[in-house]
Amino acid sequence: MNAMLAAWNAASRAGALEAMLVCCGARRWAEAMVEKRPMQNIVTLSEEADRIWATMKDGDLIEAFACHPRIGESTRGHMATQSGVWSRQEQSSAGAADALVMTELAALNALYEQRFGFTYIVCATGKSAEEMLAILKRRLESDRAMELREAAEQQRLILQIRLGKWLAQ
Repeated sequence: MNAMLAAWNAASRAGALEAMLVCCGARRWAEAMVEKRPMQNIVTLSEEADRIWATMKDGDLIEAFACHPRIGESTRGHMATQSGVWSRQEQSSAGAADALVMTELAALNALYEQRFGFTYIVCATGKSAEEMLAILKRRLESDRAMELREAAEQQRLILQIRLGKWLAQ
């Protein structure tokens, strides 16, 4: 068994909850994951994470999205946390973007939040700032219900990546 998974299975409830909240900021998701302990292996952990994520309500989704900095922005208070470190890694390509792209990202992030009521979230791993900007422009054409589903899928991808990072620590 993976050493991190074994330690998590044996951890206190508070310690186990904290580990899951680093992977995904939806408290109800994290609590449900902790309740499923012990997990027998990484595959079971990953499958349970997806199964539980699929049960989240709109408020849970928005709670998770709010834990992410805006694409290209690193000034939110949680950036000193492990989640913040991972966000910077995931968005590292945004730092190489030119000023015009970053200005447009900032403006469209604000428009997105105004239109949909939550932070634009995209699985940034491996994407350039230009790609994330193009995705943002496309997603601004969605209606709120469709966009909430798309953002939830992006969050699911991110939480799976973060579970993998957490297990590798």
